[in-house]
Amino acid sequence: MTDAERLAAYDAFAGEVRAELADTAARMDALRAENKVKTATYRQLFAARVTLKDIVRRLEERGL
Repeated sequence: MTDAERLAAYDAFAGEVRAELADTAARMDALRAENKVKTATYRQLFAARVTLKDIVRRLEERGL
């Protein structure tokens, strides 16, 4: 894999993570609007959001 291919792969990964974070937040907002914040689904989404936020933070620290 060349450096350009590797950079393109990292850029694609960063975009996918950000899109998944936005989707997760939207799903949580929908559940919150239905007052379903104590459901297992909401809690799973919450944990996923924390993980995704950490990944995005690490990517941003490295300029990706």
